[in-house]
Amino acid sequence: MALKCVALLGWSHYEFPGWNQSSNPAPVTVRWFSGHRSISSSVQVGKASATHNQGRKFHKDLTSLPKPLTVADLSVTPDDSSKVRISFKGTLGSYAEDAALKAYPKCKTVPCDEFEDAFKAVELWLAEKAVLPIENSSGGSIHRNYDLLLRHRLHIVGEVQLPVNFCLLALPGVRMEQLKRVLSHPQALALSDIFLSKLGVARENVDDTASAAQYVASNGLRDAAVVASIRAAQVYGLNVLAEKIQDDPDNITRFLVFARDPIISRTDKPFKTSIVFTLEEGPGILFKALAVFALRDINLTKIESRPQRKRPLRVVDDSNTGAAKYFDYLFYIDFEASMAEPRAQNALVHLQVVIGDAS
Repeated sequence: MALKCVALLGWSHYEFPGWNQSSNPAPVTVRWFSGHRSISSSVQVGKASATHNQGRKFHKDLTSLPKPLTVADLSVTPDDSSKVRISFKGTLGSYAEDAALKAYPKCKTVPCDEFEDAFKAVELWLAEKAVLPIENSSGGSIHRNYDLLLRHRLHIVGEVQLPVNFCLLALPGVRMEQLKRVLSHPQALALSDIFLSKLGVARENVDDTASAAQYVASNGLRDAAVVASIRAAQVYGLNVLAEKIQDDPDNITRFLVFARDPIISRTDKPFKTSIVFTLEEGPGILFKALAVFALRDINLTKIESRPQRKRPLRVVDDSNTGAAKYFDYLFYIDFEASMAEPRAQNALVHLQVVIGDAS
């Protein structure tokens, strides 16, 4: 068996900021991030005003809002700014922007069309940091960002835990009984299924929640509502018809904060570290790999597996059925320890030994 790669990401459960990533001189190839402080208090935003005139001309001048970055914009040299620029995927008023403002209340947010554009914005100095979702308590992991995490050489410097309060938004003066359709991101619609089923309207998928709010506002759609945040209502001049319409009242999304430079790992605060590795096939190999942490009283908080794109299938000789094909996986593991601690360092050395003995 052979350990293909290991990446380490670290965070603490204190107040912000974040993780650190660097190279480990041990035989295992390591990327690690530490010092991350998670933020879990909710964002407080006032409700949108309902004093606008009804009809198409009620809304704010949406043409003045910043446009999301696209791939074509990523060659532009950013100008100097005293504020921290935070890139995120989506438009103004999205939950990702809420997470960015929670971590950096005075930041300048930089909306991007795609997750990868948000990574590239930091790499090309269009932003100092990127805030991207990694996991939702109801919807599970955001696999796309797990894959991009390894593709881009940014350091994880923080985590934000954002309570997600889905709201039903519509034009001022529109009543719930007038609605014929609801627009939002597919996951937002799915996680509000009970409420929307009782409402009995058609559902339409859009790229993100805030884009739905922008679309309804700019087109003056009086038969449509959106599932989005209170802040989206404020940005686009919509009314809040209902709050907390999600099926799970404790719906929380974890966001990671990425930067070009790491922060230094320490031992004076509790840290969480994440590793990414691959294993060859064999009985009990994953069990033995995880045991190196249990032996040192290191608590594991998450295990995630993803098929490895560079080697999607492994062919194994099977005496009963002939050649068998298996997926080759990457394993993401979070554990509570700092890479400045000897026990974490020893765990990685032991992990390399375990893998070597199994070869």
